[in-house]
Amino acid sequence: MDTVQTKTQTGVSFRAVFLTIVGLWLTYFVIATLRWEIIAAERATQMMQLRMVVTLAGMFVTFVLWSLIRLFDDRPIWVKAIAVLVLTMPFSILLAHVNNYVFADMNAYYEQEFTQKYKETSGKIFVETRTHPEGVDRGNDGSSDDAPTAKNPDAMKDEGGLIGYLRPLTELAFSRYFMLLAWASLYFSLLAISQAREAERREQQFRNAAKAAELRSLRYQVNPHFLFNTLNSLSALVMTGKAERAEQMIQTISNFYRHSLADDPTSDVTLADEIDLQRLYLNIESVRFPERLISKFDIPADLNKARVPGMILQPLVENSVKYAVSAVTRPVTITIAAREEFDRLVISVSDDGPDLPKDSSHGFGIGLANVRDRLEARFGPDVVLTSGPFPGGYKSEIRIPLTCNG
Repeated sequence: MDTVQTKTQTGVSFRAVFLTIVGLWLTYFVIATLRWEIIAAERATQMMQLRMVVTLAGMFVTFVLWSLIRLFDDRPIWVKAIAVLVLTMPFSILLAHVNNYVFADMNAYYEQEFTQKYKETSGKIFVETRTHPEGVDRGNDGSSDDAPTAKNPDAMKDEGGLIGYLRPLTELAFSRYFMLLAWASLYFSLLAISQAREAERREQQFRNAAKAAELRSLRYQVNPHFLFNTLNSLSALVMTGKAERAEQMIQTISNFYRHSLADDPTSDVTLADEIDLQRLYLNIESVRFPERLISKFDIPADLNKARVPGMILQPLVENSVKYAVSAVTRPVTITIAAREEFDRLVISVSDDGPDLPKDSSHGFGIGLANVRDRLEARFGPDVVLTSGPFPGGYKSEIRIPLTCNG
């Protein structure tokens, strides 16, 4: 039996999260390294090693941030936005502190170098605007777009202490804040895509379940109708004292139902199985009409494995029995044939009996409607069902896609 999951686990895969975090920080590493080569080209190896430490720390901190913001995956978008804006603040400050700690010795070296330069140029009326190559007085490893100008040593002393430490730290934390926000935006975009795909998958599951229910309903409509007709025939045999023929019909009915109920109502069967089922049915009816019912089958061997909906021919064969065989006293031949035409399976049920009586349209139309509905539920609009008189009798024909697998 088909089942539909009403609640499934959705979210961005760990692999996608890992790739986005690594991609973000490797991009930062490459851009910062290229910037350093362009503006400085001093101590390149040492600076690259320090920058790699900062990069790895950034990856780790971002993973920790992800472990928190993923708790808001199922919350409304405004809750996600507030959570990201708040949670990224302490992490950006932490990254700024890590950056300052890693580059502490290098920043001290450049400050000392600048102080020496200042002393050598003492007395000149200008303020040198060159910063150390990483772009910030203290602590910036080159990610800031706004490189503040270096002050003279006296000004740097005036900015010492807490203020002197917080000013560049704040600038660096600000840049890291927007880096983390950019990554969080990417993460929630991937989450939205994942949830949309999951919603589509669930919708498809519900469509499949509805389709299966429709197929079951249409298939089960066939069984009571057939049973009603066969019981009437059996009753007539009993009432007329034809016990042997009644017993034969009971055995055949048993075989028919054992065969028909063994399959899933929503699944397809091979054409060979469907033809065997119709042979059983016609055997049942031949007990009732031993002199009038002649059955003929024209099924090429290479089409035996073609797939068709189970019991799809039943209403068509029943109509031939009801409106052709039982309506006359002469022998009537019912022919079931199949052929392939341009990758399509064509199955026909025909008889050489009389045309339909005027008062038969209701019962006959119900059978055809059932077949048409089942075919459309199974194959969509890519089916053709025709039914009408032809020279020498009446024919119903089905055209469906030819498939030979499950």
